[in-house]
Amino acid sequence: MISILINYSPVIVFVFVVACISLFIVRQQTCVIVERLGKFNRICYPGLNFKIPLVEAIRPPISLRIHQLEVDVETKTKDDVFVRVIIAVQYKVLPSKVYEAFYTLQDPDSQIKAFVFDLVRAQVPLLDLDDVFSRKDDVADAVRNELKVPMSDFGYEIIKALITDIDPDPNVKAAMNEINTAQRLRIASNEKGEAEKILKVKQAEAEAEASILHGQGVAGQRQAIIEGLSHSVEDLVRQTGLTPTSVMDMVLLIQYIDALKDIGANSRASVVFVPHSPGSIASVNEQLRETIFAASAFELREEKN
Repeated sequence: MISILINYSPVIVFVFVVACISLFIVRQQTCVIVERLGKFNRICYPGLNFKIPLVEAIRPPISLRIHQLEVDVETKTKDDVFVRVIIAVQYKVLPSKVYEAFYTLQDPDSQIKAFVFDLVRAQVPLLDLDDVFSRKDDVADAVRNELKVPMSDFGYEIIKALITDIDPDPNVKAAMNEINTAQRLRIASNEKGEAEKILKVKQAEAEAEASILHGQGVAGQRQAIIEGLSHSVEDLVRQTGLTPTSVMDMVLLIQYIDALKDIGANSRASVVFVPHSPGSIASVNEQLRETIFAASAFELREEKN
C-alpha cells in the first residue's frame, strides 16, 4: 500500500495543486468576474466556486456594500459670497448590473465628482447665502436626482446625497455673527424699553389712583367735620339759647386752641409764630366765616348751572 502511494504521489500532488488553483472562495457582499481567455465568462457570487486553471482568470472582487464619497465643491452664491460645499454621496453596485459597473466605468468616483461639481455650480449661484443654508436639502435632492439615471446606466445606484457642511469665507462668517448680535441687541433694547415703559405707566396709574383715594378721604373727612360741627352748633343753640354766630365763634376758638396744642406737642415741629391775641382770634374767625360763605355760594352756583 505504501509502495502504491509512493508510485502515485506525483499524481496526488498534481491533483492537489490543480484543486488549489481551481477552487476559490467569494466573500459575502462581494462578487467576482471570471474571464475565459481574457473575455467575460460569468459572475461568481459568495461561496465556493471553480475555475479552469490557465484558461480562466478571476478579476478583483467587486464590493456590493454601500460606499460614501465626499465631494468638496467651491462656488459662489447669488450675492457673490464664495462658499465651500461638502456633499456626501452614498452609492452601491447594483447586483443585476455588475458587468456594467466593472467594464463601463474605469473610475466611478471621478465620474460622480464630475456630476456633483457640475450640478452644484449650476444650483448654488441661483441662491443667496441664507437660502443655501435653508434650502440645502433641495440642492442635495437635485444632486441625487441628477446622478440617479446616468449612474444607473453604469451599474451604480445612488442611495442618498447629503450636504454635510457649508463653509463661507471666515470674514463673511464674522460679519454674519456681528449682524446677528446687533439684531439680538436691538430686540433686547426694545424689550427693555417696553418693560420700563410699562413700569412707568403702572407707577403713574398707581399714583393717580392714590391721589384720587387721598382726595376722597380728605373730602370725606371734611364732610364729617362739617356734619359734626353742624350738629354741635344746633345742640348748643338749643341748650344755651345763644345765636349760631356766637356758638360758631366758640367752636372755632376751641379748634384754634387744639391746633396750638397739637403743634406744641409735636416734637418734630419747628418754631412757629402764631398770633393769639383776642383781636387776632376774631380776625381768624372772620376769615374762616368768609371762606365758608364763599364756598357755599360757589356750590350753589354750580348746582344752578
